[in-house]
Amino acid sequence: MYKKYLTKLLLMSMIFITSWICLKELQINRIAATQAFRMEYLTVTEEEKKKSFLEVVACVASGQRVVDYEVLEKTKKYQLSEQDYDALLRIVEAEAGGEDEDGKLLVANVVLNRVNNENFPDTVTEVVMQKEQGVAQFSPTVDGRFQNVKVSQETYEAVERALCGEDISQGALYFCARKKADSNKIQWFDQKLTRLFSYGNHEFFL
Repeated sequence: MYKKYLTKLLLMSMIFITSWICLKELQINRIAATQAFRMEYLTVTEEEKKKSFLEVVACVASGQRVVDYEVLEKTKKYQLSEQDYDALLRIVEAEAGGEDEDGKLLVANVVLNRVNNENFPDTVTEVVMQKEQGVAQFSPTVDGRFQNVKVSQETYEAVERALCGEDISQGALYFCARKKADSNKIQWFDQKLTRLFSYGNHEFFL
């Protein structure tokens, strides 16, 4: 009889031990699976980062533009007609062809400042072609330079800067090249206007 009870006890112990081992293995397998998933996820993430980086490098190497989505495209402050745009390009080239890009920008600024001033005409073409008591406001319009200039790439870029609202002129409405201008005209500039500054070969006035 004791043998019968002993046999049952032994069987129950074996069942308990077996169940315990199975539970432990299940727990271990679950932990291992979790770690494997985590490692796999991290590997995929790193691969995606690496792929994105390589795509950007390839894009830069190919000469394509990489632009942050937060960077907004510049919008023009001035919307000119084709005629006015052509007139602005030509007068900037004619007046400041020998200047650097900022020198060209300053001439464009003066023309646009006049357009915005109530004492001058309302369009670029009218400002450029204006005459005061029969005297042209911009001499290139009467000596042929305005009509015959070849507009440079630098002039295009300077004019675009001006049309986007960049103004370094301090509000100037006049400019002159003292060394080339008639002495009577220079005298009028000095007596009637306020000198602001000089840049390149030009002096700017208000």
